[in-house]
Amino acid sequence: MKKFLTISITLMVCIFSIGWNTPKEKTSEQKVKELLSKMTLEEKVGQMTQVTIQAISKTQGTTNQNHQLDLTKLEEAVVKYKVGSVLNVWDVAHSVEYWNEVISKIQDAALNKTKLKIPVLYGIDAIHGATYTKGSTLFPQSIGMAATFNTDLIKKAGEITAAEIKASGISWNFNPVMDIGRQPLWPRLWETFGEDVYLAQQMGKNLIIGQQQSGYKVAVCLKHFAGYGLPMNGKDRTPAWISERMMKEYVLPPFQAGIDAGAPTIMVNSGEVDGIPSHSDYHLLTEILRNEMKFKGFVVSDWEDIKRLYTRDKVADSPEEAVRMAVMAGVDMSMVPYDFTFYDILLKLVKDGKVPMKRIDEAVSRILKVKFDLGLFDNPYQEAALRNKFATEESKNINQQAANESIILVKNDNNILPLSKDKKILVTGPTANMLSVLNGGWTITWQGNEETLYPQEKNTVLEAVIEKVGKDNVKYVEGTGFDKDINTVDAVNSAKDVDVVLLCLGEKAYCETPGNINDLTLDEAQLNLASELIKTGKPVIVLMLEGRPRIIRKIVDGSNAILVGLLPGMEGGNAAANILFGDANPSGKLPITYPKYPNAIYHYDYKPLENFDGMSYDPQWGFGYGLSYTTFSVSDLKIDKDKINKTDNIKVTVNVKNAGEKAGKEVVQLYLTDLYGSVSRPVKQLKGFKKVALNPGEVKTVEFTIEPEHLSFIGRDNKRIIEAGDFKVTVGNLEKSFSVK
Repeated sequence: MKKFLTISITLMVCIFSIGWNTPKEKTSEQKVKELLSKMTLEEKVGQMTQVTIQAISKTQGTTNQNHQLDLTKLEEAVVKYKVGSVLNVWDVAHSVEYWNEVISKIQDAALNKTKLKIPVLYGIDAIHGATYTKGSTLFPQSIGMAATFNTDLIKKAGEITAAEIKASGISWNFNPVMDIGRQPLWPRLWETFGEDVYLAQQMGKNLIIGQQQSGYKVAVCLKHFAGYGLPMNGKDRTPAWISERMMKEYVLPPFQAGIDAGAPTIMVNSGEVDGIPSHSDYHLLTEILRNEMKFKGFVVSDWEDIKRLYTRDKVADSPEEAVRMAVMAGVDMSMVPYDFTFYDILLKLVKDGKVPMKRIDEAVSRILKVKFDLGLFDNPYQEAALRNKFATEESKNINQQAANESIILVKNDNNILPLSKDKKILVTGPTANMLSVLNGGWTITWQGNEETLYPQEKNTVLEAVIEKVGKDNVKYVEGTGFDKDINTVDAVNSAKDVDVVLLCLGEKAYCETPGNINDLTLDEAQLNLASELIKTGKPVIVLMLEGRPRIIRKIVDGSNAILVGLLPGMEGGNAAANILFGDANPSGKLPITYPKYPNAIYHYDYKPLENFDGMSYDPQWGFGYGLSYTTFSVSDLKIDKDKINKTDNIKVTVNVKNAGEKAGKEVVQLYLTDLYGSVSRPVKQLKGFKKVALNPGEVKTVEFTIEPEHLSFIGRDNKRIIEAGDFKVTVGNLEKSFSVK
């Protein structure tokens, strides 16, 4: 026995000794520090340089020409200039196989022809799925996902997107846009999660969690820091005037939610705020982003925007000064994107002592850490097993659910919807038979408007309606284009022979500056088509397919039902048909206030001053509004305490009942009102929402927690505070009051 104990003890000592002496895996910080110590200045500046794929290509991809890399240019970029990142597509989506060929050639150059073998980080705008990979799962755009008010659904969409871009060999996604969407003219409104801070926080956070905690090692990029979405004149890349207090109240909180969710990269606002172009704004990019918001990742410029400090904004008097300003303000990587001027200029600035080496090391350390965390040093290539995760049947089903839940029913006189499938239907209007209008920009091409490139197996609205009711029950007349008449007279004449008219109106696909408009009012040709069809006396169902709320006041009263589709994605045609014929019950809610007049832009969280002295909140439809084919009621609103300290939580419960005859989903929305404050307070603010599915007659208890953060606001000294006073909780038509000591 004694001998056995001696042997056992000896073995245990050996085992523990082996464990203690086994080298621990180095942290990414340690790996970065070690690699940085081996790098030359040229290698460091190269890591801060990003070029577009055009800079390393022979031929552009078009409808009838294949894209082709130029291996000589690729070697120049990676070996001579040591670029840290490549982005974009030129100019059409690629197959998974071709993406893997492209990425492999880029990484081969980095690993086989450079001394330190630092992999290249490839970035893409995969903003509603793997938008530049053929056959991918393309969800509703962000504004449409926001309309679902479904955080579980957007998390799943994030997971699927991560799997499909990683299957393409890409690890960096320029998404989500966390700019607040409170300027309805802005052509990038549809890339946001709408006008409300809390909704944007919740949807953005869950999308990030889905993409980054899915196990696929994809890095998101928050866009565009900060205030890009509030241009005064509504045009893309134009000035915003935002006080620091309003910046901290409305603009920065969604970005903070993204940072807290683990976003490792941020892209800079391409415009200017209060006269300061954001790429030169040290206060914004360092004092606020780094010091106050505690962002630890790296900051990338937007397209050519460092150059534009000199060429466009005129705050730098030379290209050299533009680079110096941006780097010293806090930009870590330059989306140059066509050449290597940034590399040459920055190299000289460091050698001349105008940019300190400390700042270079700081930027490069941040970039390298992201690459290590993504596992690119272990495997910079596509993982073959992920091919099985690409465009699966499960992904399609989740996408169909998202599209169904994104459609918003805003009018339904006399319950004309859902339609029976034996009706004779006229389908007309410019958005009836196009896939591009369901998807919008950044889809297959930059503008998303190359209709011939869309997958023909997917249904337009017209095709989906025909599938539901049969070709013999559907007549199609184009009616109008987006801004001109085609055959309105034929459409009106055809209406006489049908039971109901489905009028598909809206916007063509667009993205960024090409989407600028001067008037939110829908084009006259479309409004005229609607008016003439209404005059026939036949029931008219309007389906709006749009990325921003185009004003249709003139035809609202005459229409029998109206559906709003905020770019519902590749399954959007099926979703519209599902809702029209009752195969899905609409549950979408407006993530924006839908305006009635072009010069009366209100938000739901307006100030008391805006509803005073003859002024009133009078939108076409309000934020959070959306009808169903069943009826929901709320009752028994309760709060667990009516007096609290500033650090206390309040538990809120409410019962919600499906009082109708159809199964459906309801978004239960909780609003808070701070009755008096040292800064004027909004009439109400969304501080909680939950989507619940209920069968007819079913009742569920929904629980919310009001946290101290929900009571806070930015005070007169630009600091977040909670003030003592009285508050009101509202859920539906129910209210409860409490006070803060």
